[in-house]
Amino acid sequence: RYPALDRLTGAEVHVKHENHNPTGAFKVRGGVNLVSRLGEDERSRGVIAASTGNHGQSVAYAARLFGVSAIICAPATANPVKVESMQDLGAEVILEGERYDDSRRNAERLALEHGYRYIHSGDEPLLIAGVGTHTLETLQEQPRIDTVIVPIGGGSGAAGACIAAKAINPDIQVIGVQSEQAPSAYLSWKDRELREAPNRTRAEGLSTAAPFELPQRIMRRLLDDFVLVSDDEIDAATAVMIEKTRTLVEAAGAAALAAALKLRGKLQGRSIALICSGGNISPAQLKALLG
Repeated sequence: RYPALDRLTGAEVHVKHENHNPTGAFKVRGGVNLVSRLGEDERSRGVIAASTGNHGQSVAYAARLFGVSAIICAPATANPVKVESMQDLGAEVILEGERYDDSRRNAERLALEHGYRYIHSGDEPLLIAGVGTHTLETLQEQPRIDTVIVPIGGGSGAAGACIAAKAINPDIQVIGVQSEQAPSAYLSWKDRELREAPNRTRAEGLSTAAPFELPQRIMRRLLDDFVLVSDDEIDAATAVMIEKTRTLVEAAGAAALAAALKLRGKLQGRSIALICSGGNISPAQLKALLG
């Protein structure tokens, strides 16, 4: 709890600090759950994933934990903090292309050519089940919470949040937030069909041009609302989160606060959980943000 965030949003605010996880992000929950369930054949072939960083760190961490080789395809522009972390965890990192979608195509091609077990960052039931435990823990610890706000890139975290929250109490509101500079998941949810959109966001954790089918199916059924915020609003929220929580927060990790500030009038008097999805901000990003 941070009284300053209560004052800024007009709500009772609880922050779920996924930035305190071993890889600095919520994704590690899904990676560990999925890799732990792989059969011997899949483990022997090794795993491959495409990522701007946090999903890749999750897969690399889980692969090391269970003795599986891992390859991560990332954009050439990937956050160097996340790239170094993946390498430190023992993964081979292939940097190619400018955006996540370039890396995804590269990983899919390599998986087909070499027989690796491709771990999609969204269309994986075991991954979604794993990441949804962040909301399960939050509601077990704070049963009075009536609203959960969760950032959305591909949508695995939001899908998991929806499943966990609605299983505990169908009246809990789950609100997603995405950058308006990369709105494919929002447009797909709103129009109830998969929609691609330009991907120009600076927030790499929210960076995708194409939506994921499984998270979208879940969100269409269970997500109560979806908010778009600008990258500038995310940057402002990131600075506030770093100052008020005294922890490192990356842009995607502050998106939930950006949404809460935008929805201030609607959240008055509510008890809300902000899913701070990650804290893997690079020194260069931090310097640019704080001047």
